[in-house]
Amino acid sequence: MTSLEALVALNMAGSLGSSRLNKLLEYFGRPQDIFSAPAAELIKVSGIGENLAGRIHSFKKEDLAEELQEAARLGLKIIPITGEGYPENLKNIPGSPIVLYVKGEIKQEDNLAIGVVGSRQASFYGLRAAEKFASELAAAGFTIVSGMARGIDTASHRSALKAGGRTLAVMGSGFKHIYPQENKELAEEICRSGAAISEFPLNAPPLKENFPRRNRIISGLGLGLLVAEAARNSGALITADFALEQGREVFAIPGKIDSNNSCGTNALIKQGAKLVTEVEDILEEFNLTRAFPKKEDAVPKYNLENENENRLYGLITNRGILLDELIEKANMDIPEISAILLALQLRKLVRQLPGKQFVRSA
Repeated sequence: MTSLEALVALNMAGSLGSSRLNKLLEYFGRPQDIFSAPAAELIKVSGIGENLAGRIHSFKKEDLAEELQEAARLGLKIIPITGEGYPENLKNIPGSPIVLYVKGEIKQEDNLAIGVVGSRQASFYGLRAAEKFASELAAAGFTIVSGMARGIDTASHRSALKAGGRTLAVMGSGFKHIYPQENKELAEEICRSGAAISEFPLNAPPLKENFPRRNRIISGLGLGLLVAEAARNSGALITADFALEQGREVFAIPGKIDSNNSCGTNALIKQGAKLVTEVEDILEEFNLTRAFPKKEDAVPKYNLENENENRLYGLITNRGILLDELIEKANMDIPEISAILLALQLRKLVRQLPGKQFVRSA
């Protein structure tokens, strides 16, 4: 058994983490020597109870062989904590994963990374905020790290890809159980422009208890964490707690005070997270500057028919504007505004949202 094989087997046998692995290595020397020890000897190591000692001692080499063959068939690399290519940011957190299953490629440039997380049941506001920040951070050179869940995670990955940037997806299951199912195609796309990552053996299902463990990796891979939208008991707040423990910067996008989806982010701000309303707020924290224009400042590439269309379209942003506010700012007759809005909607340049609010189409 090689050192890599022993580490994969230890990962399959139980949730060790780097702390308990180091104690085992201090006692036994090499990873493969751990499997030669009787259970009674394993128990002598601090943090290794009877249950874990029994699983290590009774581990079957056949299971290891099957795991390695299946990983090769799926096109996965297995990177041990002691091996080349293991992310530097992740290596320096408490309880680092002892191995990572990786599809795609983790590059040196991914050290400049930031986690973007939030609600699975995200509001339109939360999704647009996540899209804006993920897109502009990716364009600024950050790798976007998220958990490939529904809602904010999915929006963040897609926006990073659309911006031509890199993104890493950290899974709460093994590679034979991509979760959620509807993101299988997204996972493949991520692997072509970054990587999908899991610390779990291939057959591990997406159990509820796996996701807090996944969250520490999301925060650990980045220099900071952005919480785009989170309810009071959101898993994103668990990720924020990990980020603080790991010495990472925590950023939060403020939300409406009467929105349940914003209770968590607003609470983070009260507790000291940095309130951010634009990407510059994050860049300045890392002594970086934006090397690209704001989207709102860019000249539209659409050939609008007249000056009034151009003026009205210029007032409609990606964040949306209420009809009353549009009427006030446009200095045009209401019938003319209505006609122009209808024309812009028919040409799919503008969308109308509930509450007579208009936004630019994605």
